[in-house]
Amino acid sequence: MSDAFLGSTLHGALALVLGIIIILMGLVIWSIKRHRNPKLKIECGDSIDTLMPSLAGLSLGSVSAGNSVELLENGAYFDVLIERIAAAKQTVHFETFLWKEGKLGQRLADALSERARAGVKVRVLLDATGSKEIGKGERRQMEDAGCKVKMFHERSIYNIGVMNERDHRKLAVIDGKEAFVGGHCVVDEWLGNAEDGKHYADLSVRLHGPIVHSVQAAFSENWGGQTGELFVGDDVFPELAPAGEVRIHAAYTKPEGSASAVKILHHTVICLAQKRIWIQNPYFIPEPEAIDAFGEAVKRGVDVRVMMPSTSGSDNPMVQHAGHRNFEKLLKCGVRLFEYPHTLLHQKVMTIDGVWSAIGSSNFDDRSFDTNDELTLGIQDAALATQLDAVFEKYVARCQEIELKAWQQRGLWHKFKDNWFYIFNEVL
Repeated sequence: MSDAFLGSTLHGALALVLGIIIILMGLVIWSIKRHRNPKLKIECGDSIDTLMPSLAGLSLGSVSAGNSVELLENGAYFDVLIERIAAAKQTVHFETFLWKEGKLGQRLADALSERARAGVKVRVLLDATGSKEIGKGERRQMEDAGCKVKMFHERSIYNIGVMNERDHRKLAVIDGKEAFVGGHCVVDEWLGNAEDGKHYADLSVRLHGPIVHSVQAAFSENWGGQTGELFVGDDVFPELAPAGEVRIHAAYTKPEGSASAVKILHHTVICLAQKRIWIQNPYFIPEPEAIDAFGEAVKRGVDVRVMMPSTSGSDNPMVQHAGHRNFEKLLKCGVRLFEYPHTLLHQKVMTIDGVWSAIGSSNFDDRSFDTNDELTLGIQDAALATQLDAVFEKYVARCQEIELKAWQQRGLWHKFKDNWFYIFNEVL
């Protein structure tokens, strides 16, 4: 037997062994990181506005009473946020998924840098994947001014097991007394007022009262995990007096081996709705158990409507096609679907029965519910629900409602893309 043949056989065997080891490592990582996906069920006839303690408890939080909530829409959000950053006296904490170099990024970098130079402790946490285009100038400016800027899950061999897990939260906390939560990203398309395809629509809220501690805790979770730094004291967790009459709880924890808090919250309120469920979400890819829950809600007489961007309005048409795969089943269940073709509707909002609302960073898909770090607020306040429903009605007037018969007759190429992209729905 020749040396060449032996060498070739040995190389082949080594390649086979290496391939098996890689596959086994992949399976081990998948087994460790995968989230169980139980079919969640609930039976309760009580009104949702009487169940705040239950909703908070199921989503691993507690109810905070005595808060005020201000809804901030589109580019006006950043006007308020930057003004409040400029007024900070002790601490500014800012966390976001997406930051791209541009006019808005420079405005925010300027505001944060100015406060750091004034002696305010400024901590900035950015997702390494979403904020890879922040621009060296803006980041260097903040760091040179004294801001602590950290990236969540930077690309590294040490992070290989969590590379797919992203910090998708969008929040800010000023002096531990005032918080902002929602969907806004630091990209120039979030400026303006959604007046054209180059300017996006979004919603966030400004908070005062005890709920600010929960938002600060969410920031602390990831900041401590990335830096090892824990912060205490009145400049970050001061005593907070009541600031209004709104009851709120925060869902953000993601326990290993169990459904995340945001997933449990969204599914539970669908099962509790008695009158209507109105959803505004840019990436709507419900799992089969959620579709069944929507169908059961319709059978109870609940008015279920979902508004999202169309492929022409989306910043990621692949996600819209993945969502299309289940449109027929949703329509047969009685869910009304509306697509907005003019720009990206990025707000992540759900109202239940006109008295309870969810708002935050969570998309209605597997990535948000099972993989990303998210933050969603559950808010019991009829006034806010009315405001959010008014936003729905404003945009739905220019939407196209999807009709079952016409949808079933869409082209083969469209159907192929819908089914193809759905295969990858968990990583889109």
